[in-house]
Amino acid sequence: MRKRSGMIKFIIGFMLVLYVTILGNGIRHSNREEFSDEIGADETKNSVSEETKTDVQTEGEVAASEAVQTEEVVTESENEKTETSEDTLVEASTEVPAEDDFAYLILQDMTLEEKVGQLFIIRPEALHPYATFLSVNDTEKYGVTGLDAEMLETLRKYQVGGVIYFRKNVIYPEQLQNFTRDMQANVKIPLFVGIDEEGGSVTRIAGAQSFDVPYYGSMEQIGATGDVDKAREAGAGIGSYLKDYGINLDFAPVADINTNPKNQVVGSRSFGSDPWLVADMIQGAIEGFHSENIMTATKHFPGHGDTNDDTHSGKVVLNKTWDELKACELVPFEAAIKANTDFVMVAHITLPNVTSDGLPASLSEELITGKLRGELGYNGLIITDSLSMGAIYYNYTAAEASVLAFKAGADMLLMPANFVEAYDAVLEAVKNGEISEERLDESVLRILRAKQVLY
Repeated sequence: MRKRSGMIKFIIGFMLVLYVTILGNGIRHSNREEFSDEIGADETKNSVSEETKTDVQTEGEVAASEAVQTEEVVTESENEKTETSEDTLVEASTEVPAEDDFAYLILQDMTLEEKVGQLFIIRPEALHPYATFLSVNDTEKYGVTGLDAEMLETLRKYQVGGVIYFRKNVIYPEQLQNFTRDMQANVKIPLFVGIDEEGGSVTRIAGAQSFDVPYYGSMEQIGATGDVDKAREAGAGIGSYLKDYGINLDFAPVADINTNPKNQVVGSRSFGSDPWLVADMIQGAIEGFHSENIMTATKHFPGHGDTNDDTHSGKVVLNKTWDELKACELVPFEAAIKANTDFVMVAHITLPNVTSDGLPASLSEELITGKLRGELGYNGLIITDSLSMGAIYYNYTAAEASVLAFKAGADMLLMPANFVEAYDAVLEAVKNGEISEERLDESVLRILRAKQVLY
């Protein structure tokens, strides 16, 4: 566990560091380098040129005026200092904070609205005030590739926790770098910038013609070699080019086990059908991503490999018992937890022989808090699968799904069908006491501590 200490004096409210630095032609952030950008007047920090109202293509470097010096934490044995290996990121904790806990200090200065905003990772299209479900979620059409003035206003108002790119947001290297930089320059707390870049059939960047980056075959092919180093190399290689574009979170690796030939979701995205092989590969891949300072979201808990149907389309039921899952599906997730995966993504699978609530795993307190947090002892960030998928969209409103998922124990809510509706519902639930502010603070503190390591 990496800690940073030293009192950080805030110039403007609770402003966290902006992480964007320029190296060569790309945005890079060095492994474990500690830095902070102090932004000048708000008008300068938040400005978007009128000439680029529909697509910001900023060419200049983000101004930085002061680097914040931080001290390493001295351990109980005064001669030893806590260190984090190059291949390991933070494991969030909810221990009682010290007086000089940087993330805790930020939390104390946040408004209720800002705290709720941190719970959401959304598509860039959701920032547009006229966004519809179709315009946001269409896989090919209506993609936004830059920050316009209306999107900027939404971003400043809601201060979301992160964004996730899809292929329609990725055009060419400079565009992606500028898009990332412009969003980061207009938030108080830096964003998680995520992407599904698994290798094989699921790639947003490696599959785009204008990007000259390595292409890694399917995880099935890597798993077939039996060589964990291949998985580690793939994670490091993908992570290496993601950070060039300011991306700090990969929704990978896939920990599902490919045991059902009728499965519509997993297939070649899985490392294989042997749970112990998949577990070894998952650990290697996480180590590779972490070596490049890229966070991982291991998916799809508690395992989507033995299902017949697709949660993108509707309700999916898996009739296995918890003991059966522990013997197979959960093995790679336990390995991921041991490897300090930063996030675990919870699927929308309904498990009638595991939980009694009849809810999808992503909305089930029995599954998230009882099993993942409690029995498996996971202390990192828990995020839902996309809340706009059919298993949720056709059965719950965006408001219902978001409140249920957060009450169940999720820390972050991924791509609700209607972001503003979801945000308003969670905010109201906190205000009326349905969700305690203590519970909200617990998740926000996890989020801030994870970002503290990145930035």
